[in-house]
Amino acid sequence: MHSNLEIHPVTPADHPVAQRLWQLFRHEMSAFTGALPKPDGTFRSERLQSALGDDPDWAAYLVMSGQAPVGLVLIRALTEPTRVLNSYFIVRGARQQGIGLRAVREIVARHPGPWKVAFQDANVAAVRFWRRVAGELAPDSWTEERVPVSRRPELPPDVWISFVSEAG
Repeated sequence: MHSNLEIHPVTPADHPVAQRLWQLFRHEMSAFTGALPKPDGTFRSERLQSALGDDPDWAAYLVMSGQAPVGLVLIRALTEPTRVLNSYFIVRGARQQGIGLRAVREIVARHPGPWKVAFQDANVAAVRFWRRVAGELAPDSWTEERVPVSRRPELPPDVWISFVSEAG
């Protein structure tokens, strides 16, 4: 299944594609965060710029299905003991096909060790997906906690799942 699926680090040539996928991701997340676009119609992209730069603490991956870009993944804290899956997006047309789970498996296998990922309780699909991911990657040892959103007291707390990924 999905033998033509490829997950690769974002290269400078991929930056325009990553930027477009980021805008789709931020638009989707605005339903849960209340974020609005800037006057030019785009959403803030500081995290994407960090991941696309030369900061060794960040990495960005594209998820491709053949020639179609179907996902974008940003990781931070690569130089820390626990990696953070900072932003994770699969386009709607590629969901419910196993692509997202396969992409997570491949990416965390490239960076074995402790991981954390945050999502919102109101994002029912994310709740189901990340609990499934944790259950498959660390069946007996994942944890879940709710943490207030920094500098956004009006928002409900984020849900953080923690697990440890073994090599390959």
